Amino acid sequence: MSTATSASPSKVLAISGSVRADSHNTRLLRAAQKFSPGQDIEIYEGLRDIPPYDQDLDTPELRPAVVDDLRRRVTEADGLLIATPEFNYSVPGVLKNALDWLSTDWTRTEGLPMHRKPTAILGAAPTNFGTVRAQLALRQIFVWTDNDVVVKPEVHVFRSHERFDAEGNLTDEVTIELLQLLLANLQSKIDAPKPARS
Repeated sequence: MSTATSASPSKVLAISGSVRADSHNTRLLRAAQKFSPGQDIEIYEGLRDIPPYDQDLDTPELRPAVVDDLRRRVTEADGLLIATPEFNYSVPGVLKNALDWLSTDWTRTEGLPMHRKPTAILGAAPTNFGTVRAQLALRQIFVWTDNDVVVKPEVHVFRSHERFDAEGNLTDEVTIELLQLLLANLQSKIDAPKPARS
């Protein structure tokens, strides 16, 4: 459910699949903040604090506070922006773990935080093909969680070390254009009428 009004920007929660201090994927999210078409993009910084998924603790009463906080942020956001590197041909474990915590409602009373949530995917890697398979894996996960995923453009920032300056600013014009188009298409999904939930 969108919380944005004509007087306030859409709220987008951005999550980097890398917890590395100098992550190019986190740099991409900072660039999204800079080049956003008016969205309020918040970068989530608690990924490394989320414990391994444990179904025995996955209830409103027993869930770790950091997990409850993430679920609340996702629920309240109008959209999600996920930047992922590739690890062993797939999504990094820390990101997959967080998504596992976001994908459930065993009590059938809370609602699913990611259900039909407008979601955009992008990623950066220093190689020529890194993030491609990770983004494919993410899209498969989001079929199950029923996220409303932006299909195009696919933003694969290859040789990413060449696309940022020494201060970490995104300088590659083609990447900036693709990023702006991705954010515009995410906004279109946020603004679209939402179908009634069955």
